[in-house]
Amino acid sequence: MSERVSTWPMLVHEDLAPMVDYVNRVVQVAGKYTLDEPFEVGWGNIVLDVTPRGLSTPTLRQRGVTFSVHYSLLDGGVVIESDNGSRTVPLSKGSVAMFYASFCDAADELGIHRPRSSLICEIPDAPPHFEDDHVERTWDGDAARLIWTALNLAADGLEAWQAPFLGYRPRVGVMWGGFDLSATRYRAQPTVPTPHQPPFMQNAQLDAYVSVGFSFGDAQAPDVGMYAYIWPQPDGLGGRSWGVEGAAWHPDAGLVRLPWAKLRETADPHQGIVAFGDAVYDAAVETAGWPSDLVGPRVEGWYMSKTRPRSSGTSTADSGRDS
Repeated sequence: MSERVSTWPMLVHEDLAPMVDYVNRVVQVAGKYTLDEPFEVGWGNIVLDVTPRGLSTPTLRQRGVTFSVHYSLLDGGVVIESDNGSRTVPLSKGSVAMFYASFCDAADELGIHRPRSSLICEIPDAPPHFEDDHVERTWDGDAARLIWTALNLAADGLEAWQAPFLGYRPRVGVMWGGFDLSATRYRAQPTVPTPHQPPFMQNAQLDAYVSVGFSFGDAQAPDVGMYAYIWPQPDGLGGRSWGVEGAAWHPDAGLVRLPWAKLRETADPHQGIVAFGDAVYDAAVETAGWPSDLVGPRVEGWYMSKTRPRSSGTSTADSGRDS
């Protein structure tokens, strides 16, 4: 096996599903705090960052205390860090209910209010609340590392794709409800949300957007890999090329899918994610009237530290010519 393929591991939904289900539930505990933050278009306020060892909330400033919560997937613990100190809550063994009780006790010790809701969201057949989930779970360190590795590799590609976009774009990160990694581009074009959906889903559809992301799949669609869609969905997406061999439009799901198994076999999987995202945006331009001039040049930061922008004779980048 080549070095390229070995660094992009095989991912099998059935093997990872128990740990994905566990992590999905526990990240919602700290995720609740992000709902206290001002709403950003497309729920940009809630995404969890992919860190060198796991997933983290942004820095939260609430009720006289500043804190963040880091789910260290590589260490099997959750670190609550605040200006009053820090606490670590283990994930090694027990139930979601046990974790939630320990988390709340640790938060209390640091002067952090408990999450304002304990509802488990967007997980079919889950108990209603964290306190109700008494299924005994054992931490699988190997599966946790695979989960982090996949998110880290996908985030690297999605951040590269997202970088030149000139419009509004939330941080690339994990949406803790559905536990998918998301990179989204918006345009200031109000749309009509799909009726008869929960308010949080309708609030995600207030404006037109293009979303490219990564998912571990679920029981109904165990498709590990990249996905993409355009909201509102335009006509004319069938029969298009999507930048990478193996990527295809699935009309029943309303998604373009690029299986992880196909992505990891490409000559450069990182660039494959960029090419996939570019193809989806090209489709938005050609079928939904998105402006092509919302995407700037894709160059490295060192290049821009030494090169004047094309549109102006002067630039603050000039101050970094010799950096």
